[in-house]
Amino acid sequence: MTAKQTNMMSVAEQIQARKNGLAPSQLNRQRIPIYGVGLADGEAPTSLTHPLTWRLYHHDALLTLADYQALKGFDGLKNALAKTPKEVGEMIKAANVRGRGGAGFNAGLKWTFMTPPDGGVRYLICNADEMEPGTFKDRLLMERIPFQLIEGMLISAYAIGASVGYIFIRGEYILAAQRLQNAIDECLANGLLGDNILGTDFNFELHVHTGAGRYICGEETALINCLEGRRANPRTKPPFPQVSGAWGRPTVVNNVETLNNMPAILLNGVDWYLDLPKKKGKSQTPGTKIMGVSGRVKDAGLWEVPFGYTARELIELAGGMQDGLTLKAWLPGGASTDFLTASDEHLDTVMDFDPITKAGSRLGTCLMMVVDETQDMVSLSKNLQKFFQRESCGWCTPCRDGLPWGMKILDAIDSGQGQDGDIDKLSELTGDLWIGKTFCAHAPGAMEPLMSALKYFRHEFEAKINNDKLGE
Repeated sequence: MTAKQTNMMSVAEQIQARKNGLAPSQLNRQRIPIYGVGLADGEAPTSLTHPLTWRLYHHDALLTLADYQALKGFDGLKNALAKTPKEVGEMIKAANVRGRGGAGFNAGLKWTFMTPPDGGVRYLICNADEMEPGTFKDRLLMERIPFQLIEGMLISAYAIGASVGYIFIRGEYILAAQRLQNAIDECLANGLLGDNILGTDFNFELHVHTGAGRYICGEETALINCLEGRRANPRTKPPFPQVSGAWGRPTVVNNVETLNNMPAILLNGVDWYLDLPKKKGKSQTPGTKIMGVSGRVKDAGLWEVPFGYTARELIELAGGMQDGLTLKAWLPGGASTDFLTASDEHLDTVMDFDPITKAGSRLGTCLMMVVDETQDMVSLSKNLQKFFQRESCGWCTPCRDGLPWGMKILDAIDSGQGQDGDIDKLSELTGDLWIGKTFCAHAPGAMEPLMSALKYFRHEFEAKINNDKLGE
C-alpha cells in the first residue's frame, strides 16, 4: 500500500480543534501506510508479517471490542492465561523484546528484576507520555488500536503478578485518552478487566492517567512521582522501580509500542518473532519496528517494518526529499539523538540499536527527522535547545543553569552578537552536561544534537560569527 500526502492543518484549524476539545494535529487526517515487506502486490498484511498494524489494513481504526475480537483480538491473552505467569515471562525474555521507548533493554529481562510477590499490590505502568519532538508512533497505536495496548498490558501484568495498571498519557493526547477509556469501559463490561478475567483467578484493574505536559515525565521515576501527585523530578536509583516504584511497591514501566508486541508473541510464538528480521537479513534484533520520517520529505508517515532497513531505504519509503531540496542531516530517533549526515556511510547505516550507536548516534524512537540544505544549523540547534531548556525540571544545577547558558550563547550567535570563543564554550558545555554529570539523562540528551551539530557543521557557526564581525 502506498501512502498519501499528509493533509496539513493550518494554525487556525489547530486552534479551533483545541477549542473543540481535540488534539491540535493533522494525524487524524493522515493515512498511515503499512509497507508490505516481502508481500506481493495486493497481498494483505497479516499478524505474521505486521504484528503491530496488520489490523489497520482492515479498519481505519478498531474502536469496538467486537471489531478487535473478530481479528484475533485477545487470542494472545487466552494463550497466556493457559500458561503459568513464569512461562509467559520466560517467553517474552526469550523473544528479546527490546524496549521501544528508546533504551532498547530486554523487556522480559527487566521484568525479572521485580522483587518476589509478598501479597501486596504490584504495578504495571505504560509510559505513553511521548513528548519527544518528532515522535508520534505511540499515538497511532493508542488512537487506532486501543484494545491492542490493553491486551498487551493484561499479558504483561499476568506475567509479573501486577493487579493494578496505569496508562500515563500526555495531556495533549485528548482523543487517544478518550478512546483508551472507552475501550477500558467495554473490556470491564465484558469480563476482560476487573476480577476473574475470562473465568480465571487473574484480577487486573486499569486506569488512564493524563499528565500535565512535561517532557521529564518520559523518565520513568519522574513519571512515577507525577503519578503519585508529586513534582515530576527523577528519583535516585537504586532502588529501581522494580523494587520500590509507585507508592513504594514493585513497579514495571514499559513503553506503548513495547507492550503492543506482547499479544502477537503469545499468538504466534517466540521462534516466529525471532525470525522476523531475517526477511531483511541485516539485523539480529527480533520483531518489527514502527519507523517513521518527518520533515521535508514527499510523504511523511509511519511504516511497520522488520529491523534491517537502512536510513536511505527509510527515506525512500517517505518518497525522498521534496522537489528541489537536498538532504543535509538527519536525527535517527527524535530531538535528543545526534545528527548524522547525508554521507553514504551514514545513509547506509542499518536502523537498529547497535549500528546507529556505532555510527555515533542513538536509535531512540526510530522516527527520523530530516534536515535539508536550506535549513540553518545554528537556528535549528537553538530551537532544539530552547525546548530542552524549557522542559528541564530544574532538579540539578548542571541542567538547570547549563541549558540556559547554552541558549544564551546560541541566541547571541544566531542574532548577530556572536564572539570569538563562543563555539569553544558551547563545546565545553556539552562535556559539562554529559552522562554522569547530571542527575538524569535529560541534559545529556539535549547535548547530543548540539555536539553533533558542532562536529559536522561547525563551519556554519563560524560563518555566522565571522560575517557578523565583518559587518561591524
